Amino acid sequence: MLKRLLGRVLQRTDGWVDRLYGSKWNPLYQSGALVVLCLAVMLVTGLYLIFFYRIGAPYESIVRIDGQPWGGRWIRALHRYAADGAIVAAVVHALRMFCQGRSWGPRALAWISGVFLVFLLYVCGLTGYVMVWDTHGQLLAAEGARLLDALPLFSEPISRTFAGADPIPSAFFFMNLFLHIAVPVGIVIFLWLHVSRVARPVLLPPRPLLWTTVGLLTGVALVVPAALGPGADLLRLPGDVTLDVFYTFWLPWTRSAAPGVAWLAAGVASAVVVAVPLLTRPRADRRPAPSFASTRLCTGCEQCYTDCPYDAIRMVDREDGREGKVALVNPAACVSCGICAGSCAPMGVGPPGRTGRDQLSRVKEFVQRHPGAGGDMVLVGCGRSAAGAWAGDHTRRFLVSCAGNLHTSVVEYLVRSGARGVLIVACPSRDCWGREGPKWLVERLFHEREAELKARVDRRRVRVAHASAFDQWSLEGVMDKFATELARLDAPVGDDSIEVETECDLAESSTPQDSPLPRPGHTSGP
Repeated sequence: MLKRLLGRVLQRTDGWVDRLYGSKWNPLYQSGALVVLCLAVMLVTGLYLIFFYRIGAPYESIVRIDGQPWGGRWIRALHRYAADGAIVAAVVHALRMFCQGRSWGPRALAWISGVFLVFLLYVCGLTGYVMVWDTHGQLLAAEGARLLDALPLFSEPISRTFAGADPIPSAFFFMNLFLHIAVPVGIVIFLWLHVSRVARPVLLPPRPLLWTTVGLLTGVALVVPAALGPGADLLRLPGDVTLDVFYTFWLPWTRSAAPGVAWLAAGVASAVVVAVPLLTRPRADRRPAPSFASTRLCTGCEQCYTDCPYDAIRMVDREDGREGKVALVNPAACVSCGICAGSCAPMGVGPPGRTGRDQLSRVKEFVQRHPGAGGDMVLVGCGRSAAGAWAGDHTRRFLVSCAGNLHTSVVEYLVRSGARGVLIVACPSRDCWGREGPKWLVERLFHEREAELKARVDRRRVRVAHASAFDQWSLEGVMDKFATELARLDAPVGDDSIEVETECDLAESSTPQDSPLPRPGHTSGP
């Protein structure tokens, strides 16, 4: 219920932002890349700030940085706002993955490593606030010491350090500085782990969005300097302290709660977040089956191996006496996106029921069910895109699991059967459930990528649109424009007998028995 509710809210928000910026530049689709961008900004600005920081006089060094006429104040503010931006983008990214069901199965590693990434980001941010050593840093350090004293880690209570009897030793600030510098190394390691199971990871947003984001952060830093409270004084209780809504929002609650209660709440919340892959995993009978590769049909072209967004396919030596390689699917890494089916010219690979041969069989039945609708536009699209939620006129729809799963033979069959035009609707390129579906679709249709749309098909009757589920207005605009262009063309003439080429046509249908994978009883999914 929660997942469904959040998903609806997220989709509607996507639609609104699409209207403002267009799906290509929607920052919500780039949330993961924006985290990396913010980390890069933090690294660059942090390298500048570290040259002026002094562990022997932490607060005074921050005051001197803020007093620099040209750089210090706004660079420190940019450093802090980039840290806030990283947390916001990470939360948005996590919500998107949760609502889209992209957190379990082969994607569980990415989810769990992402949780640890956010944890390390928090540690880095908290140590940074303590390094400033104003009243905010003092309050944070004292509360952190009180909570740590509840754990059996130290022989003596470390909270005595902040009792005011003795000055804070420089070693304390050195430790914070060391952690603040060392933790980013762990962030890099977990970031590598986070993307280790995907092919061609995209780590940064497109340049226009990249520079716009950096410009906005810089503008805010110039106009609104980072807050700096009075210097810490252990002989006085901190008065009114301005908290960071993203990093220290929890301080008022923990200060009024027993340490054991605070740790219990943090432990339960952390356990629930880490367990999301288990909590969101569908029942075995509802999990999509992984792809399989037919050893009889595979020509060893390596296109499915190249196109797979999750490195779930590898090429191995044949064992049937024929020369060359054959595709082999790893069910443990396959999310059943079906992109491999669209990349296979002989239609010998893909999830059961969604290979090119299965799609060709479906589209033949589709045309037979609409014998009197020849000459109309046909809407072909991903079920998660605007095509899946289309509630417009009587336009015929043919849905697939992902735009990248669509085999070009389906488009050819529709055009040759007499359709006036075929409009293929894909998800926004940075929000594809299969990651690279829209990209490979366009390459196959218009740029002669393997399993390409044949030259005999009139490209003027084929269009591709990118629209999210609640971006109906954008789809309507594309449909109207495409309909106008089609009206200028001659009326289509359907072929009485359509023969679509299938290389190595040695099987009548696609069945898992064509390949040793998947193993009996083994299923995997997103």
